[in-house]
Amino acid sequence: MKRRTFVHKSLSILGLTSVSAMLSSTALAADNYPTHPITVVVPHAPGGAVDGVARLFADKLKDELGQTVVVENRPGASGTIGAGHVARQAPDGYTLYINASIHNINPLFFAKDMNFDAVKDFTAVSLLAQGALIFGVNNKIAANNVKEFIAEIDANPKRYSFVTSGFGSAGHLSIAQFRHDINQPEIPIALYKGAGPALQDLVGGQVSAMIDPMLSSLPHVKAGNLKALAVTGNKRSPLLPNVPTLKEQGVDFEMYSWYGLWAPANLPAPVLKKLEATAKKIVELPEFRDRLTSLGFESAYKNSADFTKFIDVEVKRYAEIIEAANIKVE
Repeated sequence: MKRRTFVHKSLSILGLTSVSAMLSSTALAADNYPTHPITVVVPHAPGGAVDGVARLFADKLKDELGQTVVVENRPGASGTIGAGHVARQAPDGYTLYINASIHNINPLFFAKDMNFDAVKDFTAVSLLAQGALIFGVNNKIAANNVKEFIAEIDANPKRYSFVTSGFGSAGHLSIAQFRHDINQPEIPIALYKGAGPALQDLVGGQVSAMIDPMLSSLPHVKAGNLKALAVTGNKRSPLLPNVPTLKEQGVDFEMYSWYGLWAPANLPAPVLKKLEATAKKIVELPEFRDRLTSLGFESAYKNSADFTKFIDVEVKRYAEIIEAANIKVE
């Protein structure tokens, strides 16, 4: 009897020793992070706003951490394919994820169809950037401001159509809210898979208007291929100082696209702390801020706790917009 008890205790001690060794090894690995290349997953196609911010950040992340950082595009299903992939990865800091507000908008539409939880299956690391959007129309539109455009629509609404680069994006919510605010709920919104093809058809005159991040739309405005009727922020953009805000033109609406950094859930505290500090340093770099400004964004760092609170507030606002504008999956 004593022998069996002795063996049992011995096995327990060995088991505790193994667990302790494993935890020590994990802690050591976290403390030494990173020791090999990091992958940053972007759940959208190359060339859009999310991809642009991600590549700019990844380039600086490489310099700050002294490791290779690879940007991997995994587009599809409004970003849920890439997000689902990240949710299944090990929480070791070697798979990171950069996306826009659509990451937290998707569950408002597709929660039943998603094989992951956009909050519980991720560690919100930091906010990186945000920026107002451009309200652009093709050059066939006679209007030169929002009031004139609304008058055109009221005169013949069947002539007009809107476009968005992705269902549930900040641009989609904005154009749906605008349609609601001007009491024209029947004007169609064409859904495209990416800013590139959407802007191509907008420039070509196949669709009338689009609200889109500056990174993708601004070059077309600068080239004279699109007319910018408004910006969606609370102040004018220094890149378009002569373009008034929506509020200046009587439309009481404000919207920003924002971009954040996530990792899989249960990221070890030492890794999270290092990524928070590194993100803060990058966002405050003058060259990073200047480059963001040239693309129509502002650096906007928030640590993990504050970023999580920010997301909660934004999701509530998006839910109100979706209900008011009666946005539905068709």
